[in-house]
Amino acid sequence: MKKINIAAAVLGTMLLAAGCTKYTDIKTQGSLIPGQISNYRYLLNYTNTYEYGGYLPDIAAADIDITDSVQQVSINNTISSAFFRNTYTWRTPIYENTLDRDRDWDTYYGCIYNCNVIIDEVPGVTDGTAAEKDELIAEALTHRADAYLNLVNEYGKPYNAGTAASDLGVPLLVTPSLDQSLSRATVAAVYNRIEADLKAAIVSLPRTTQYNTLPGKAAAFSLLARMYLLMGNYPAAGSYADSALSIKSTLLDLATGVVPLRRDNPETILGKIAGTSFAWAPTTMRLSQELLDLLGTKDMRYQLFTADAPSMLGAGYTGRFFSYERINYENRSIGTSVPEMMLIKAESLARNNNTGGAMELVNKLREKRFQAADYTALSAADANDAIVKVVQERRREFFCRMLPWFDQRRLKDDPLFRKTYTRTWQGTTYTLEPGSNRYVFPIGQYYVNLNPEIQQNP
Repeated sequence: MKKINIAAAVLGTMLLAAGCTKYTDIKTQGSLIPGQISNYRYLLNYTNTYEYGGYLPDIAAADIDITDSVQQVSINNTISSAFFRNTYTWRTPIYENTLDRDRDWDTYYGCIYNCNVIIDEVPGVTDGTAAEKDELIAEALTHRADAYLNLVNEYGKPYNAGTAASDLGVPLLVTPSLDQSLSRATVAAVYNRIEADLKAAIVSLPRTTQYNTLPGKAAAFSLLARMYLLMGNYPAAGSYADSALSIKSTLLDLATGVVPLRRDNPETILGKIAGTSFAWAPTTMRLSQELLDLLGTKDMRYQLFTADAPSMLGAGYTGRFFSYERINYENRSIGTSVPEMMLIKAESLARNNNTGGAMELVNKLREKRFQAADYTALSAADANDAIVKVVQERRREFFCRMLPWFDQRRLKDDPLFRKTYTRTWQGTTYTLEPGSNRYVFPIGQYYVNLNPEIQQNP
């Protein structure tokens, strides 16, 4: 009888799906015997396998500015922190030791493997109704789509309609086979799979779920909205954002000063978190002055989610750092949310020359981000001004939570946002130009060495 590998199906963070010789790093630690649908419900309820995501995008984004020599020296002197320095300065490789594994890559492909097991085996279980089976498969499809969307936006080029059919994406694995090609699919092929998976999932997902880590219809709608935004298909992005908001539209009033646990956050649509916390020295995220100026000191996101570095991190640290993870001691949220859908809809409206509608949504969100006495509505002179203000609000809302790096990638050639970034590390200056290959993370050499068919990024 066919068995599910526990290390693959339950302890997903321990496996390597596309970074070993055809999955052969997976170690058997027991088995679940297919035949009962409850086994697969248990697998999907083990949310650690599905809710963790990456963290490299937060280090590369313009949100942070590591200028203190004490922090730079401390990171340099810590072997395990080399990835942080290399990502921050947009260097290649990120992982210098060819035996080092990339946790972002491992985490997402671990999730994908588990999803593939469920999608492949649930149709053959001997009990359960057709509707129950369809719902489990739909949940797995949603998690798999989320993983691929993040993977292709870390290791593939930004979506470009003119080149996506030839640009390299990531290996596209849709079965739990241990012996299949790991050649990289094109960016277009990966996006096509994400789109197909999510549209198939919508049919069978429940309208609402008890926990935000379990996907419902709003989760699939919201991921489609995020996907279409990253593709530059603004009408479709706005339409699916609307669909998500028709199911869930609750905002958290930050004026209360209370930030709930992520499981209780009314804004969360699909609960996902970064794989590693950066709340503690030396790999803490010191915030750029540009971001701090954009926030302003009266914004509750400044007051709640940033903290004074000297008093919290010690001598030699200056400025402000991202402190959200110190509130409830939970990793930062990177899943879809009500604010994200509102701002996707707002950008869609702005790009369709509906300046008033775009700013109405921006201000509806901002009302919940200030004390009443400190709130001032924003206005835009024209559609381009509205687009800029929407993107600025995205940065205020999602700083240090993955989306700013994705925005930098998708907007790097847009005349409204085109910019060259520089960073200095111990006297050496590093530059990130709009056309740079460093907007795509290199694939860990560990995986390329084991699987030569994986073509490295330039």
